[in-house]
Amino acid sequence: MRVVIISGLSGAGKSLAIDVFEDLGYYCIDNLPPPLIKDFIQLIKGDKHKLEKVALVIDIRGNDFLDDFVMYLDAIKKRGIDIRLIFLEASKQVLLRRFAETRRPHPLAIGSVTNGEAIDEEIERLAPIKELGDLVIDTGDLKSMELRTVLMEYMAGNREAKPFRIIVQSFGYKYGMPQEADFIFDTRFIPNPFYVPGLRDLTGRDAEVREYVLSHEDSRFFLDEIQMLTFRLKPSFNREGKPSLNIAFGCTGGRHRSVSMAIELTNRLTAAGENVTLRHREI
Repeated sequence: MRVVIISGLSGAGKSLAIDVFEDLGYYCIDNLPPPLIKDFIQLIKGDKHKLEKVALVIDIRGNDFLDDFVMYLDAIKKRGIDIRLIFLEASKQVLLRRFAETRRPHPLAIGSVTNGEAIDEEIERLAPIKELGDLVIDTGDLKSMELRTVLMEYMAGNREAKPFRIIVQSFGYKYGMPQEADFIFDTRFIPNPFYVPGLRDLTGRDAEVREYVLSHEDSRFFLDEIQMLTFRLKPSFNREGKPSLNIAFGCTGGRHRSVSMAIELTNRLTAAGENVTLRHREI
């Protein structure tokens, strides 16, 4: 018998996850109170109601019952049942945007409590459950089909085959920093092509601008270090169940230096066989 518990932050994709497990032939229950887990499993292990694959969604709606979740999970494991805990999360900014798009309040946003305050409380209360996760997935940069692929490949036992993606983007500081970035690198130490005759009206997409930016030794050293850091950290992101690494380069306007560096890093990573998505926010 296999039991999968799906938990995570509200708005992080638990509804899609439970649909995936239904497609995989699991008997699914959404919002089962944690105290009932043990009794439910005992029921379905019997000859009359025997089930081989079960998926349960347990999240903040369990309210005060969550305080004893660790105890309930431990009791199930002691019975020798194959149980896995999958935890879905996303950044606060992403969750706020999703709630705004759907025009639905957070489950904890009651009375004068805002969605932002509710998300902060939920992150704190679910932290012990996240620590127990066999797989933690940040869905902030995942499309629906990508999340489906991650879940299906994980359940198939092919953990190394998750579609890990490196996102490289450029931006301009005067328009604000990208909230979704894992690492932000400031390229404003590089001489600005904006002040070079003939380059002002071009962008980092133009070879002349990139040649100028990369003609400086510090630029090349900076890229070498970031490339090495990317290769070094990718296995750690994979181990934590994070399907992507988001790297952002910033300059003043987001048109010359940051674009040039983003393109060059993308070319290097692609040549090394990485799955890279390139974005230029300002152009």
